[in-house]
Amino acid sequence: MSKTMYLLGIILTIILGTFLQYSFCCSAPEETIVEEEKITEKIPVAPVVEETPVNAFTISENGGDFSYTVAQDNINFALSGETHLEPVKTEVDTGILKLASYLNDNPNKVINITGYYKSSENYSGALPNLGVARATDVKNYLVAKGVNSKQINTFGEIKEDVLLRDTTIIGPLSLVVETDNEADKEAAAEELEDMAARIKADPLVLYFNTNESEINLSAEQRQKVADISRYLDKVEGATCLVVGHTDSVGRLTSNMKLGQERADFAKEYLIQNGIAAAKIEASSRGPKDPIASNNTKEGQAKNRRTVITLK
Repeated sequence: MSKTMYLLGIILTIILGTFLQYSFCCSAPEETIVEEEKITEKIPVAPVVEETPVNAFTISENGGDFSYTVAQDNINFALSGETHLEPVKTEVDTGILKLASYLNDNPNKVINITGYYKSSENYSGALPNLGVARATDVKNYLVAKGVNSKQINTFGEIKEDVLLRDTTIIGPLSLVVETDNEADKEAAAEELEDMAARIKADPLVLYFNTNESEINLSAEQRQKVADISRYLDKVEGATCLVVGHTDSVGRLTSNMKLGQERADFAKEYLIQNGIAAAKIEASSRGPKDPIASNNTKEGQAKNRRTVITLK
């Protein structure tokens, strides 16, 4: 090998080594492009809360100063229910106690309670309608809190837009304080006397089939129950008499017992419909006072009765 070829080999070796070193070690690394994440600020969104409908418990006075409201609570009833739902909130009771004190200090004032009901609701009680039944229930609640029953009037009225939440009717009531003048008091007293005379002349009579104690009232009979209830509320010391009668079939002792059972059943029915137990006297006459002949089926049916009147 000539010296020229030797030198040429050395030069080629140096050139090749330099190329390889540049390619693998010294070349600029590939530029890596990292896409910057877009950062979006997340603004917290408050959850949507459905507003609960309310109907404020309110006692107001026409032309007077008494006023009380509980914005978020009321006396409520189940759909087709005639007795209020428990518990009643403390704030509502506080207003009733204030009302009791106000009426006690002002004997010329009365509270008019109107109970509302929807025409689609069911009612089979002893009073003229479900509204009166609800007003009567609230009346008894007020009496238990110290309101004088003489200063309470009850009414019933259809109101299709009563506030309904699921199966609960929210506060289907109106409570308004009014002032009774002397003319109003005199007219009310005369009306009560006339009412008592009518009831005594034409008592409420309930008829029973043999060995049966079921009560189904007509509209006229329901009004009589309402009148009796009103009279007992307004007249000091007034009581109603519930007397059970039977036909003459069977033994006297058995019939006396059956008459008492019917009277007690009717008494309990009246209590359930708002008349205080202390104002009801229940007794039996058995077959002793027939109003028709016991020799016929028709006469026996007339004798199986319970008579409710005023004492």
